[in-house]
Amino acid sequence: MNSISSTDGSSKIAVTDVRVFDGRELTMPTTVVIDGAVIGTDPSGAEFVDAGGAILLPGLIDAHIHLNGPETLDQLAAYGVTTGLDMATWPPERLAALRKESGASDIRSAGTPVIGAGGLHAKVPGMAADAVITDPGQADRMVAERAEAGSDYVKLVLEAPGAGGPDPAAAEAVVAAAHARGLRVVAHTSSHGAYLIAIDVGVDIVTHVPMDAELSALEVTRMAEQGRVAVPTLAMMEGIATTRGIPGAIDRCLATVGALHAAGVPILAGSDANSQPGVPFHPEHGAALHHELELLVAAGLTPAEALRAATILPAKHFGLTDRGEIAPGSRADLVLVEGDPLADISATRAIARVWCAGVEQRRSPGAA
Repeated sequence: MNSISSTDGSSKIAVTDVRVFDGRELTMPTTVVIDGAVIGTDPSGAEFVDAGGAILLPGLIDAHIHLNGPETLDQLAAYGVTTGLDMATWPPERLAALRKESGASDIRSAGTPVIGAGGLHAKVPGMAADAVITDPGQADRMVAERAEAGSDYVKLVLEAPGAGGPDPAAAEAVVAAAHARGLRVVAHTSSHGAYLIAIDVGVDIVTHVPMDAELSALEVTRMAEQGRVAVPTLAMMEGIATTRGIPGAIDRCLATVGALHAAGVPILAGSDANSQPGVPFHPEHGAALHHELELLVAAGLTPAEALRAATILPAKHFGLTDRGEIAPGSRADLVLVEGDPLADISATRAIARVWCAGVEQRRSPGAA
């Protein structure tokens, strides 16, 4: 396979003899044109790269990460994760600085989360004081502050009843204030009780999956009928269950994800990659998303459905209309792999090349 020395994104590249994942299946061998930052149609004047029949995926989207610093973006990109959806970064100045980083993975962020005064997140070292909500009357101001600071969506941290999270009235007020401003609400729900509150108060996206109990058939039906979206973060739940020795936890998580998927609830791939002190497990940025895909297949998704969970579906449900598929005009976020992930999902790890908005990434030897 020919090599490309330029990484400034300015040249036109035509990747030939490549099979494209179109969101459902693989196309016959074709040519994909990278024209600056977007997918083009005209290969004239391009540098030609023979892919030798390899498979081209849309850039992967991790629907649940936690940023650390600029190195996080490079690490994500090295593993083909071209977009990271951050679920809490504060203060706003730190997030603004990370948004200015260019050339590697793109990010969206919730900014400062909304939490209760007595939950586990209130004990995270360095948690922002203005994250805590104690009264429904605070919701409009708190959401307005996040919107002004540039949050792309609102992260609401729910706990089981009595565990110190926002009470349901406050949570419902946050959802109403966010929706009034056109912002989605993503709810942290790692327990069964928190999951039920999330369903009741009308959040848009429910992240994590309970380890303490499977969702009942009625609860799964409510998720489906109300149009909720699930980001199970199975890699994180598996890590916590293993670290803490919780019997049967990962089996319960897999069963819940399988039931949600079977009911038609959209499943998005999110790893909860983080390096935050005080958090019980630290999935590795980039690498963990590939394990998440494997766990989604173990839960009952087909490999093609797992790939959709990390491409077109997070793009759709987070309003990212310029990515998630390989189509003219879309961002040139691309991952070239040397195996067939539709036959074996672990082939997403066999990465040959990555482009973020047309810029080829320099990959470390350990990133394969």
